[in-house]
Amino acid sequence: MIIASFLIILAIFLIVGLASARQATGERTDYYLAGQSVSPWLTGLSAVATNNSGYLFIGVIGYAYATGLSALWLMFGWIVGDYIGSTFIHKKLRNATGVTKEASFASVLSRWYGDDFIYWRRIAAVVMVVFLGAYAAAQISAGGKALEGVLDIDPRIGAISVAAMILAYSIAGGIRASIWTDAIQSISMLIALIILAIVAFYDQGGLGEAFAAMQPLDEGRYMNLLPQPDELVGTGALAFGFFVLGWLAAGFSVVGQPHVMVRFMALDDENNMQRTRAWYYGFFILFYILAAGLGLLSRLFLPELASGDTELALPRMALELLPDVFVGLILAGIFAATMSTADSVVLSCSAAITHDLTPSRMEHPYLLKGATAAVTVGALAIALSGSQSVFTLVILAWSTLAVAFAPLLTLYALNRRVSETVAIGLMIGGIAIALVWRYGLGWHGGIYEGLPGIFIPLAIGWALSRPATTAEKKRGSVEQPAE
Repeated sequence: MIIASFLIILAIFLIVGLASARQATGERTDYYLAGQSVSPWLTGLSAVATNNSGYLFIGVIGYAYATGLSALWLMFGWIVGDYIGSTFIHKKLRNATGVTKEASFASVLSRWYGDDFIYWRRIAAVVMVVFLGAYAAAQISAGGKALEGVLDIDPRIGAISVAAMILAYSIAGGIRASIWTDAIQSISMLIALIILAIVAFYDQGGLGEAFAAMQPLDEGRYMNLLPQPDELVGTGALAFGFFVLGWLAAGFSVVGQPHVMVRFMALDDENNMQRTRAWYYGFFILFYILAAGLGLLSRLFLPELASGDTELALPRMALELLPDVFVGLILAGIFAATMSTADSVVLSCSAAITHDLTPSRMEHPYLLKGATAAVTVGALAIALSGSQSVFTLVILAWSTLAVAFAPLLTLYALNRRVSETVAIGLMIGGIAIALVWRYGLGWHGGIYEGLPGIFIPLAIGWALSRPATTAEKKRGSVEQPAE
C-alpha cells in the first residue's frame, strides 16, 4: 500500500508537468520564464516549494530534534530575513527582467543599466553551473535516500527515478512545467506535514501534554528558547546577537539564489508582487511551524535517534504512527520537496549554459532542451558517484550563491551603479570571505558565513558605487525594444 499510494501521487506530479507542455511556445523566454505569464498564486507556491526542498523535510526537522525549542530562531531568522529582501528587491528584479528582455538571472543583472557585463556574466555562469550542479545532485540523491529509508530500496533506483521524472517534464514544458508541479508539490508537502502533526499530537494527548513531556529532556535545556553555548561563537548578548543576525542573513540569502528568484522574474505583472508574497509567506510560515513542531515531537517518539542520524526523524515517525497509505504520502512529500528544487536548479543551470556561458546564445528549442538533458544527466552521475567531496561542496552551495549575487543585486535595487570590475570584485570577494570564514576561521557554526560574505562586499560596493542618474533609472523602468 505504501508503494501504491506513493506511485499514484508521483504519477499525478508527472501528468501535471507534462500537461504544461500544451502551453509551451518553444521560445527561450517561454522555456526559461514561461513568457512572464505566471499567476501570483502559482508563483508563490512554486517559490516556497523551491526554497524549502529536502532542507525542510530533512534538515529543519533534524535540526529541531537535535537543538530543541531554540530551533525557532532558525524559523524567525530565515523568514524575516527573506521578507526584508522581498520588500525592495523582488519587484525591481521582475521589472528589470521585463526591461532587459533577458531570460536568465545572470543576464538580467549584467544588463541592469543597459550595459552588458560580459566577463562578469561568464564568471557568474561558471559559479552557477558548479554550485547549482552540485545542489541538483544532492537533491537527486536525497530522493534515493528517502526510498532507502522507507522502503529499503537501492538508493540508486530512487535517484534515477527522480532524474527521469525531472527530465521528462522539464524538457516538455520548461520552467512552466517546473512551476506547475511545484504548486501541487507544495500542497502535497503541506498535507503530509499536517496529517503527521495531527496524529503525533493526538498520540501524546494534545499540545499541552506533548510540551509538558518535553520539558525534562536534556536536563530541562531542550525547551529553552535561548541557543545552547555550543551554537554560539563567544558568550553573552553579543554572541546571541550575531547568532540571530546569522540566521537573518541566511534568510536574506534567498535573493542570491537564481533558482528561487527566477520564479519572481516569471510573474505575470510586477504589480501582483504583493499577492504573490501573501501566498509565498503564508505557506512558508505554515511549513516552518509544522516542521519545527514535528522535529520537537520526534524526540519523544524516537529517542534513540539522539545518538544516530537525526535527519531520519520524519520517515521514521511516519512509519511508526501512520497507516501505509499515509506513509506513501509522506514519502511522496519528501520526493516532492527534492524534485521541486532539483528541477528548478537544473533549469537555472541550463539557462546559465545556453544564455550566459557559451560565446553565442542558443535559441533553438532543441538546443535548450539538450542543455537541460545534459545538466540532468550530469547531476545524476554526480549523485550516483557518491563522492563525498561533491557533497561537501553542496553544503556551501547556498551560501556561495548568496555571497556571489546578493551584494550586487542589493546595490542595484537601491539604485546604485558600479563598474564591471567592481561587480567582479564583489562576487569573487564575497566567495573568498565565505570560504575563509568557514574553513580558515571555523566560525560558521555560530555565525553563518553569508553574514560577512554578503555585508562586507555590500559595504565596499556602496563605497565604490555611485547613485544612478535619472537617465539610468529611466532605462531601468521604461520598457526597451528587444534586440
